[in-house]
Amino acid sequence: MRSKTRGENVNRRPRQLVSFFAFGALMLLPALVFAFGGDGGDGGSAEGSASGGFQDIYAKHGAIVAILASFGFGFIASLTPCVYPMIPITVSIFGATEAKSRLRGAALSATFVLGIAALFTPMGILSALSGKLMGSALSNAFVVTGLAILFTALAASMFGAFELALPSGLNNKLSSVGGVGFKGAFVMGLVMGLIAAPCTGPFLTGMITVIATSKNVWLGSASLFSFAMGLGVLFFVAGAFAVNLPKGGAWMMGIKWVSGVGLAYMAFSYLRDRFEPVHNLVAHPGYAFGAVAGGIFLLGTALGVVHMMAERRKSPIAHLSKPMKLASIVPAVVGCALFLSWLPQPHDIDPNAPEIAWLTDESQARAKALAEGKPVIVDFGATWCAGCRELEHETFPHAEVRSEAKRFVTIRVDATDDEAPDTKRLQEKYKVVGLPTVIMLDSAGNEITRFVEFVKPNKFVAAMKQVKAGASPSAMNK
Repeated sequence: MRSKTRGENVNRRPRQLVSFFAFGALMLLPALVFAFGGDGGDGGSAEGSASGGFQDIYAKHGAIVAILASFGFGFIASLTPCVYPMIPITVSIFGATEAKSRLRGAALSATFVLGIAALFTPMGILSALSGKLMGSALSNAFVVTGLAILFTALAASMFGAFELALPSGLNNKLSSVGGVGFKGAFVMGLVMGLIAAPCTGPFLTGMITVIATSKNVWLGSASLFSFAMGLGVLFFVAGAFAVNLPKGGAWMMGIKWVSGVGLAYMAFSYLRDRFEPVHNLVAHPGYAFGAVAGGIFLLGTALGVVHMMAERRKSPIAHLSKPMKLASIVPAVVGCALFLSWLPQPHDIDPNAPEIAWLTDESQARAKALAEGKPVIVDFGATWCAGCRELEHETFPHAEVRSEAKRFVTIRVDATDDEAPDTKRLQEKYKVVGLPTVIMLDSAGNEITRFVEFVKPNKFVAAMKQVKAGASPSAMNK
């Protein structure tokens, strides 16, 4: 009788696994969409939708969405080849799969995931607390170049140039730490965080950079905790439900290929956004440029798909896997970089509309506005601020924005060096707590609108039209 029950349980497992993953897919869908940069509405842009970087998501959608995206990033990181194969081994070490009840298995697995979180969450806190140095550092050409080299190396690892992993001897020693039980599960979670760290590096590096720049401790701790939860999902599934996860295969190669292209684009974006000549080289608003860039990217993607198909078991084109991967890298990376640099460009610039005449002396500009009875726009930005760059490249060049800006006195405050005395004074005066910040004042100096994130041109123009001008003192005395 007992053997029959066991047989029935074995037969039920595939159906349980399918049901669980169907449910899990529904639960993970919002996080994964945001992790890949899904556009949340008017506040998003095509670049954010395509690039999917934590930096873009935070700039466009805010902290809550960035924290959700962190969960998606963690889940994707758990599918990498140096984490995924260790899941069944790890859950068996701390006894989840052999637990007397599924409730105990779930509790042990949850304890294990909390151990992972205990390693990653302090990273977010420390990154935020060290952010005072990061803001000005990201304006330094050498720092930016170093980050670009780092992301290029991470991309190369995803393409198979070398493996990011701890030495096998150290891995084996760490995997035996902890033992069975709740204490062992928690310790194993800490250890797994250490083992997985090299593989999660490509995802974490960009996140930590943004967290340090924002100096937001809450964002740092919540994002890294969310990342750890995503990383631990499959460990929890395997331990709590005693299911056999699908074996690794071609789909893992696909994840590595996509991650490699994304990381290479991030390396390029650091150089593009810091060095004006690089930006000017790829910032072409013409539709022909976009079509060519998109075509190159599609070619690289098609070659990448052939590479992934060749990785399938008993594939008749298995011999094409490596050649197709090598052939796909350059067009995929170059096409991605060109296309994503083209997408956010304002394609409807009116050449007859004059550029916005930004003033940099705040006191003189305010005096000018008062004397002429004009409203004021104060733009706080920095070279390391992603949202600021989007405003400068997409919103401010727009024809309607330029036209409406003629009746404003426009002030730009460069907060790249956020420790400069004048910058700190103006931030305190205007109660600026983060970047970007754009403030609209009426002619009497009253604040009408404040934006603390990237906004589309149409929304910005609508806000500008709500700001009324008044008569200048000289006109009132006549």
